Amino acid sequence: MERAMSVEERIRRAEDIYNRRNGVYVKSSTINSKPKNISKKRNVKRLLIQIFVCLSIYVIFYAVTNREYIFSEEFRNSVNTFFTDKINSPQIYSKVKNFVLSFFEDDEKDSDNEGSENISDENIIEDEKNEDSNKEKNNENETKEDENIGGATESTENVENIGNTQNANENKNVSKKKEKELTEQELMEKDAIDIKKNINFIAPIKGKISSKFGWRNPTTSTVPKYHTGVDIAVNEGTKIKSATDGKVIMASSEGDYGNHYQIQIKDVIIVYAHCKKLYLKEGDTVKQGQEIAEVGSTGNSTGPHLHFEIRKDGRRVDPQLVLDL
Repeated sequence: MERAMSVEERIRRAEDIYNRRNGVYVKSSTINSKPKNISKKRNVKRLLIQIFVCLSIYVIFYAVTNREYIFSEEFRNSVNTFFTDKINSPQIYSKVKNFVLSFFEDDEKDSDNEGSENISDENIIEDEKNEDSNKEKNNENETKEDENIGGATESTENVENIGNTQNANENKNVSKKKEKELTEQELMEKDAIDIKKNINFIAPIKGKISSKFGWRNPTTSTVPKYHTGVDIAVNEGTKIKSATDGKVIMASSEGDYGNHYQIQIKDVIIVYAHCKKLYLKEGDTVKQGQEIAEVGSTGNSTGPHLHFEIRKDGRRVDPQLVLDL
């Protein structure tokens, strides 16, 4: 026969049932607030995962709809330049690695916290006693350190010297940061000045600039939004002259550039693209003003023109900063 429960026992049992249904864990008379924190962490992680999945879906959708541009040579060159010049790969790898490790460490801590829900009230009391004793020890150590610091004497000259060296180091670090924080435009202008000092350029053809360097609003999806050179529109078959001396390091008919050259002089590479006909082959040396090709509309082109591009150490430079076109 079941014994009759008191009113207090009934209230306690009803509270236990309610707490279990709502995910609130109670240890005797002490409520453990850790599971709430755990559920909050899990909700945040789920939200981050959902955001990551949505971004991945968007990236895949964008890649499918713009596959012609993404698989083009211009896009690959742009990505390569961006990652080599703007991205510190080891630093990003270490950050991602630390984030992933901390993510799993949090999961392990959460599981440990869930497993520690069965700790008895005696263990909790012991932990509180240990914490109190640790606090007392820390207070004693702090007072000793204060006494040692109070008893120590340092000369004002040494303090001033240390301050001066620290200021000098800080100034050096600030100057280095400023050098690294050069904007892309400032770096391109600096490259253009260096190119003009060391290399003499002439215009490869005379014509109308149909598309300038930089961001643009193309009317067709096949034309990239960021233009890495200038387009000079002239009649098909117009002779193209070499803007500089140099050596042909690429003569190709593949990719969005169609028939195109890469001619190198020192640390600068000049690209002549969308040609109708190429006169030279890889390995040939070129003299400034020599006829090297004919204007055409090969590759990803909307009409006869010359795509003229200048690169210095893999970075694109606006040709109109180097010579008058």
